[in-house]
Amino acid sequence: MGAKQLLTVTALVETATSLMLITSPTFVVTLLLGVLLEQPAALVVARVAGAALLSVGCACWLGRNDEHDRGVSGLVVALLLYNSVAATVLAHAGAGAQLVGVLTWPAVALHVTLAAWCIACLRRSWFRRH
Repeated sequence: MGAKQLLTVTALVETATSLMLITSPTFVVTLLLGVLLEQPAALVVARVAGAALLSVGCACWLGRNDEHDRGVSGLVVALLLYNSVAATVLAHAGAGAQLVGVLTWPAVALHVTLAAWCIACLRRSWFRRH
């Protein structure tokens, strides 16, 4: 599967996650980390994270049909960075900080899978150009 499918899947997953974070951050954080968000500042930060994910979803959705565009390669590199850091942060939360919800490890697996998919797309794109 290529960049178009990666961008489509990412758009759908991140947009859904973003809307849940914006509207019900405590619910999402409880599923991901097994804790309640009780501080107003934590709720604000979670909603801002939701807004950031909404922009990721939007960028992926709008870029999904431009598979051979250089901008898409840049978007895939940004997704690789995001997914790698997200997987690392969530894995550390689960293993190191003992913050584990029912979706902690599935979310880690999802981000690792998406990062690997990004690498595959970038390799395919690089070999196509050289």
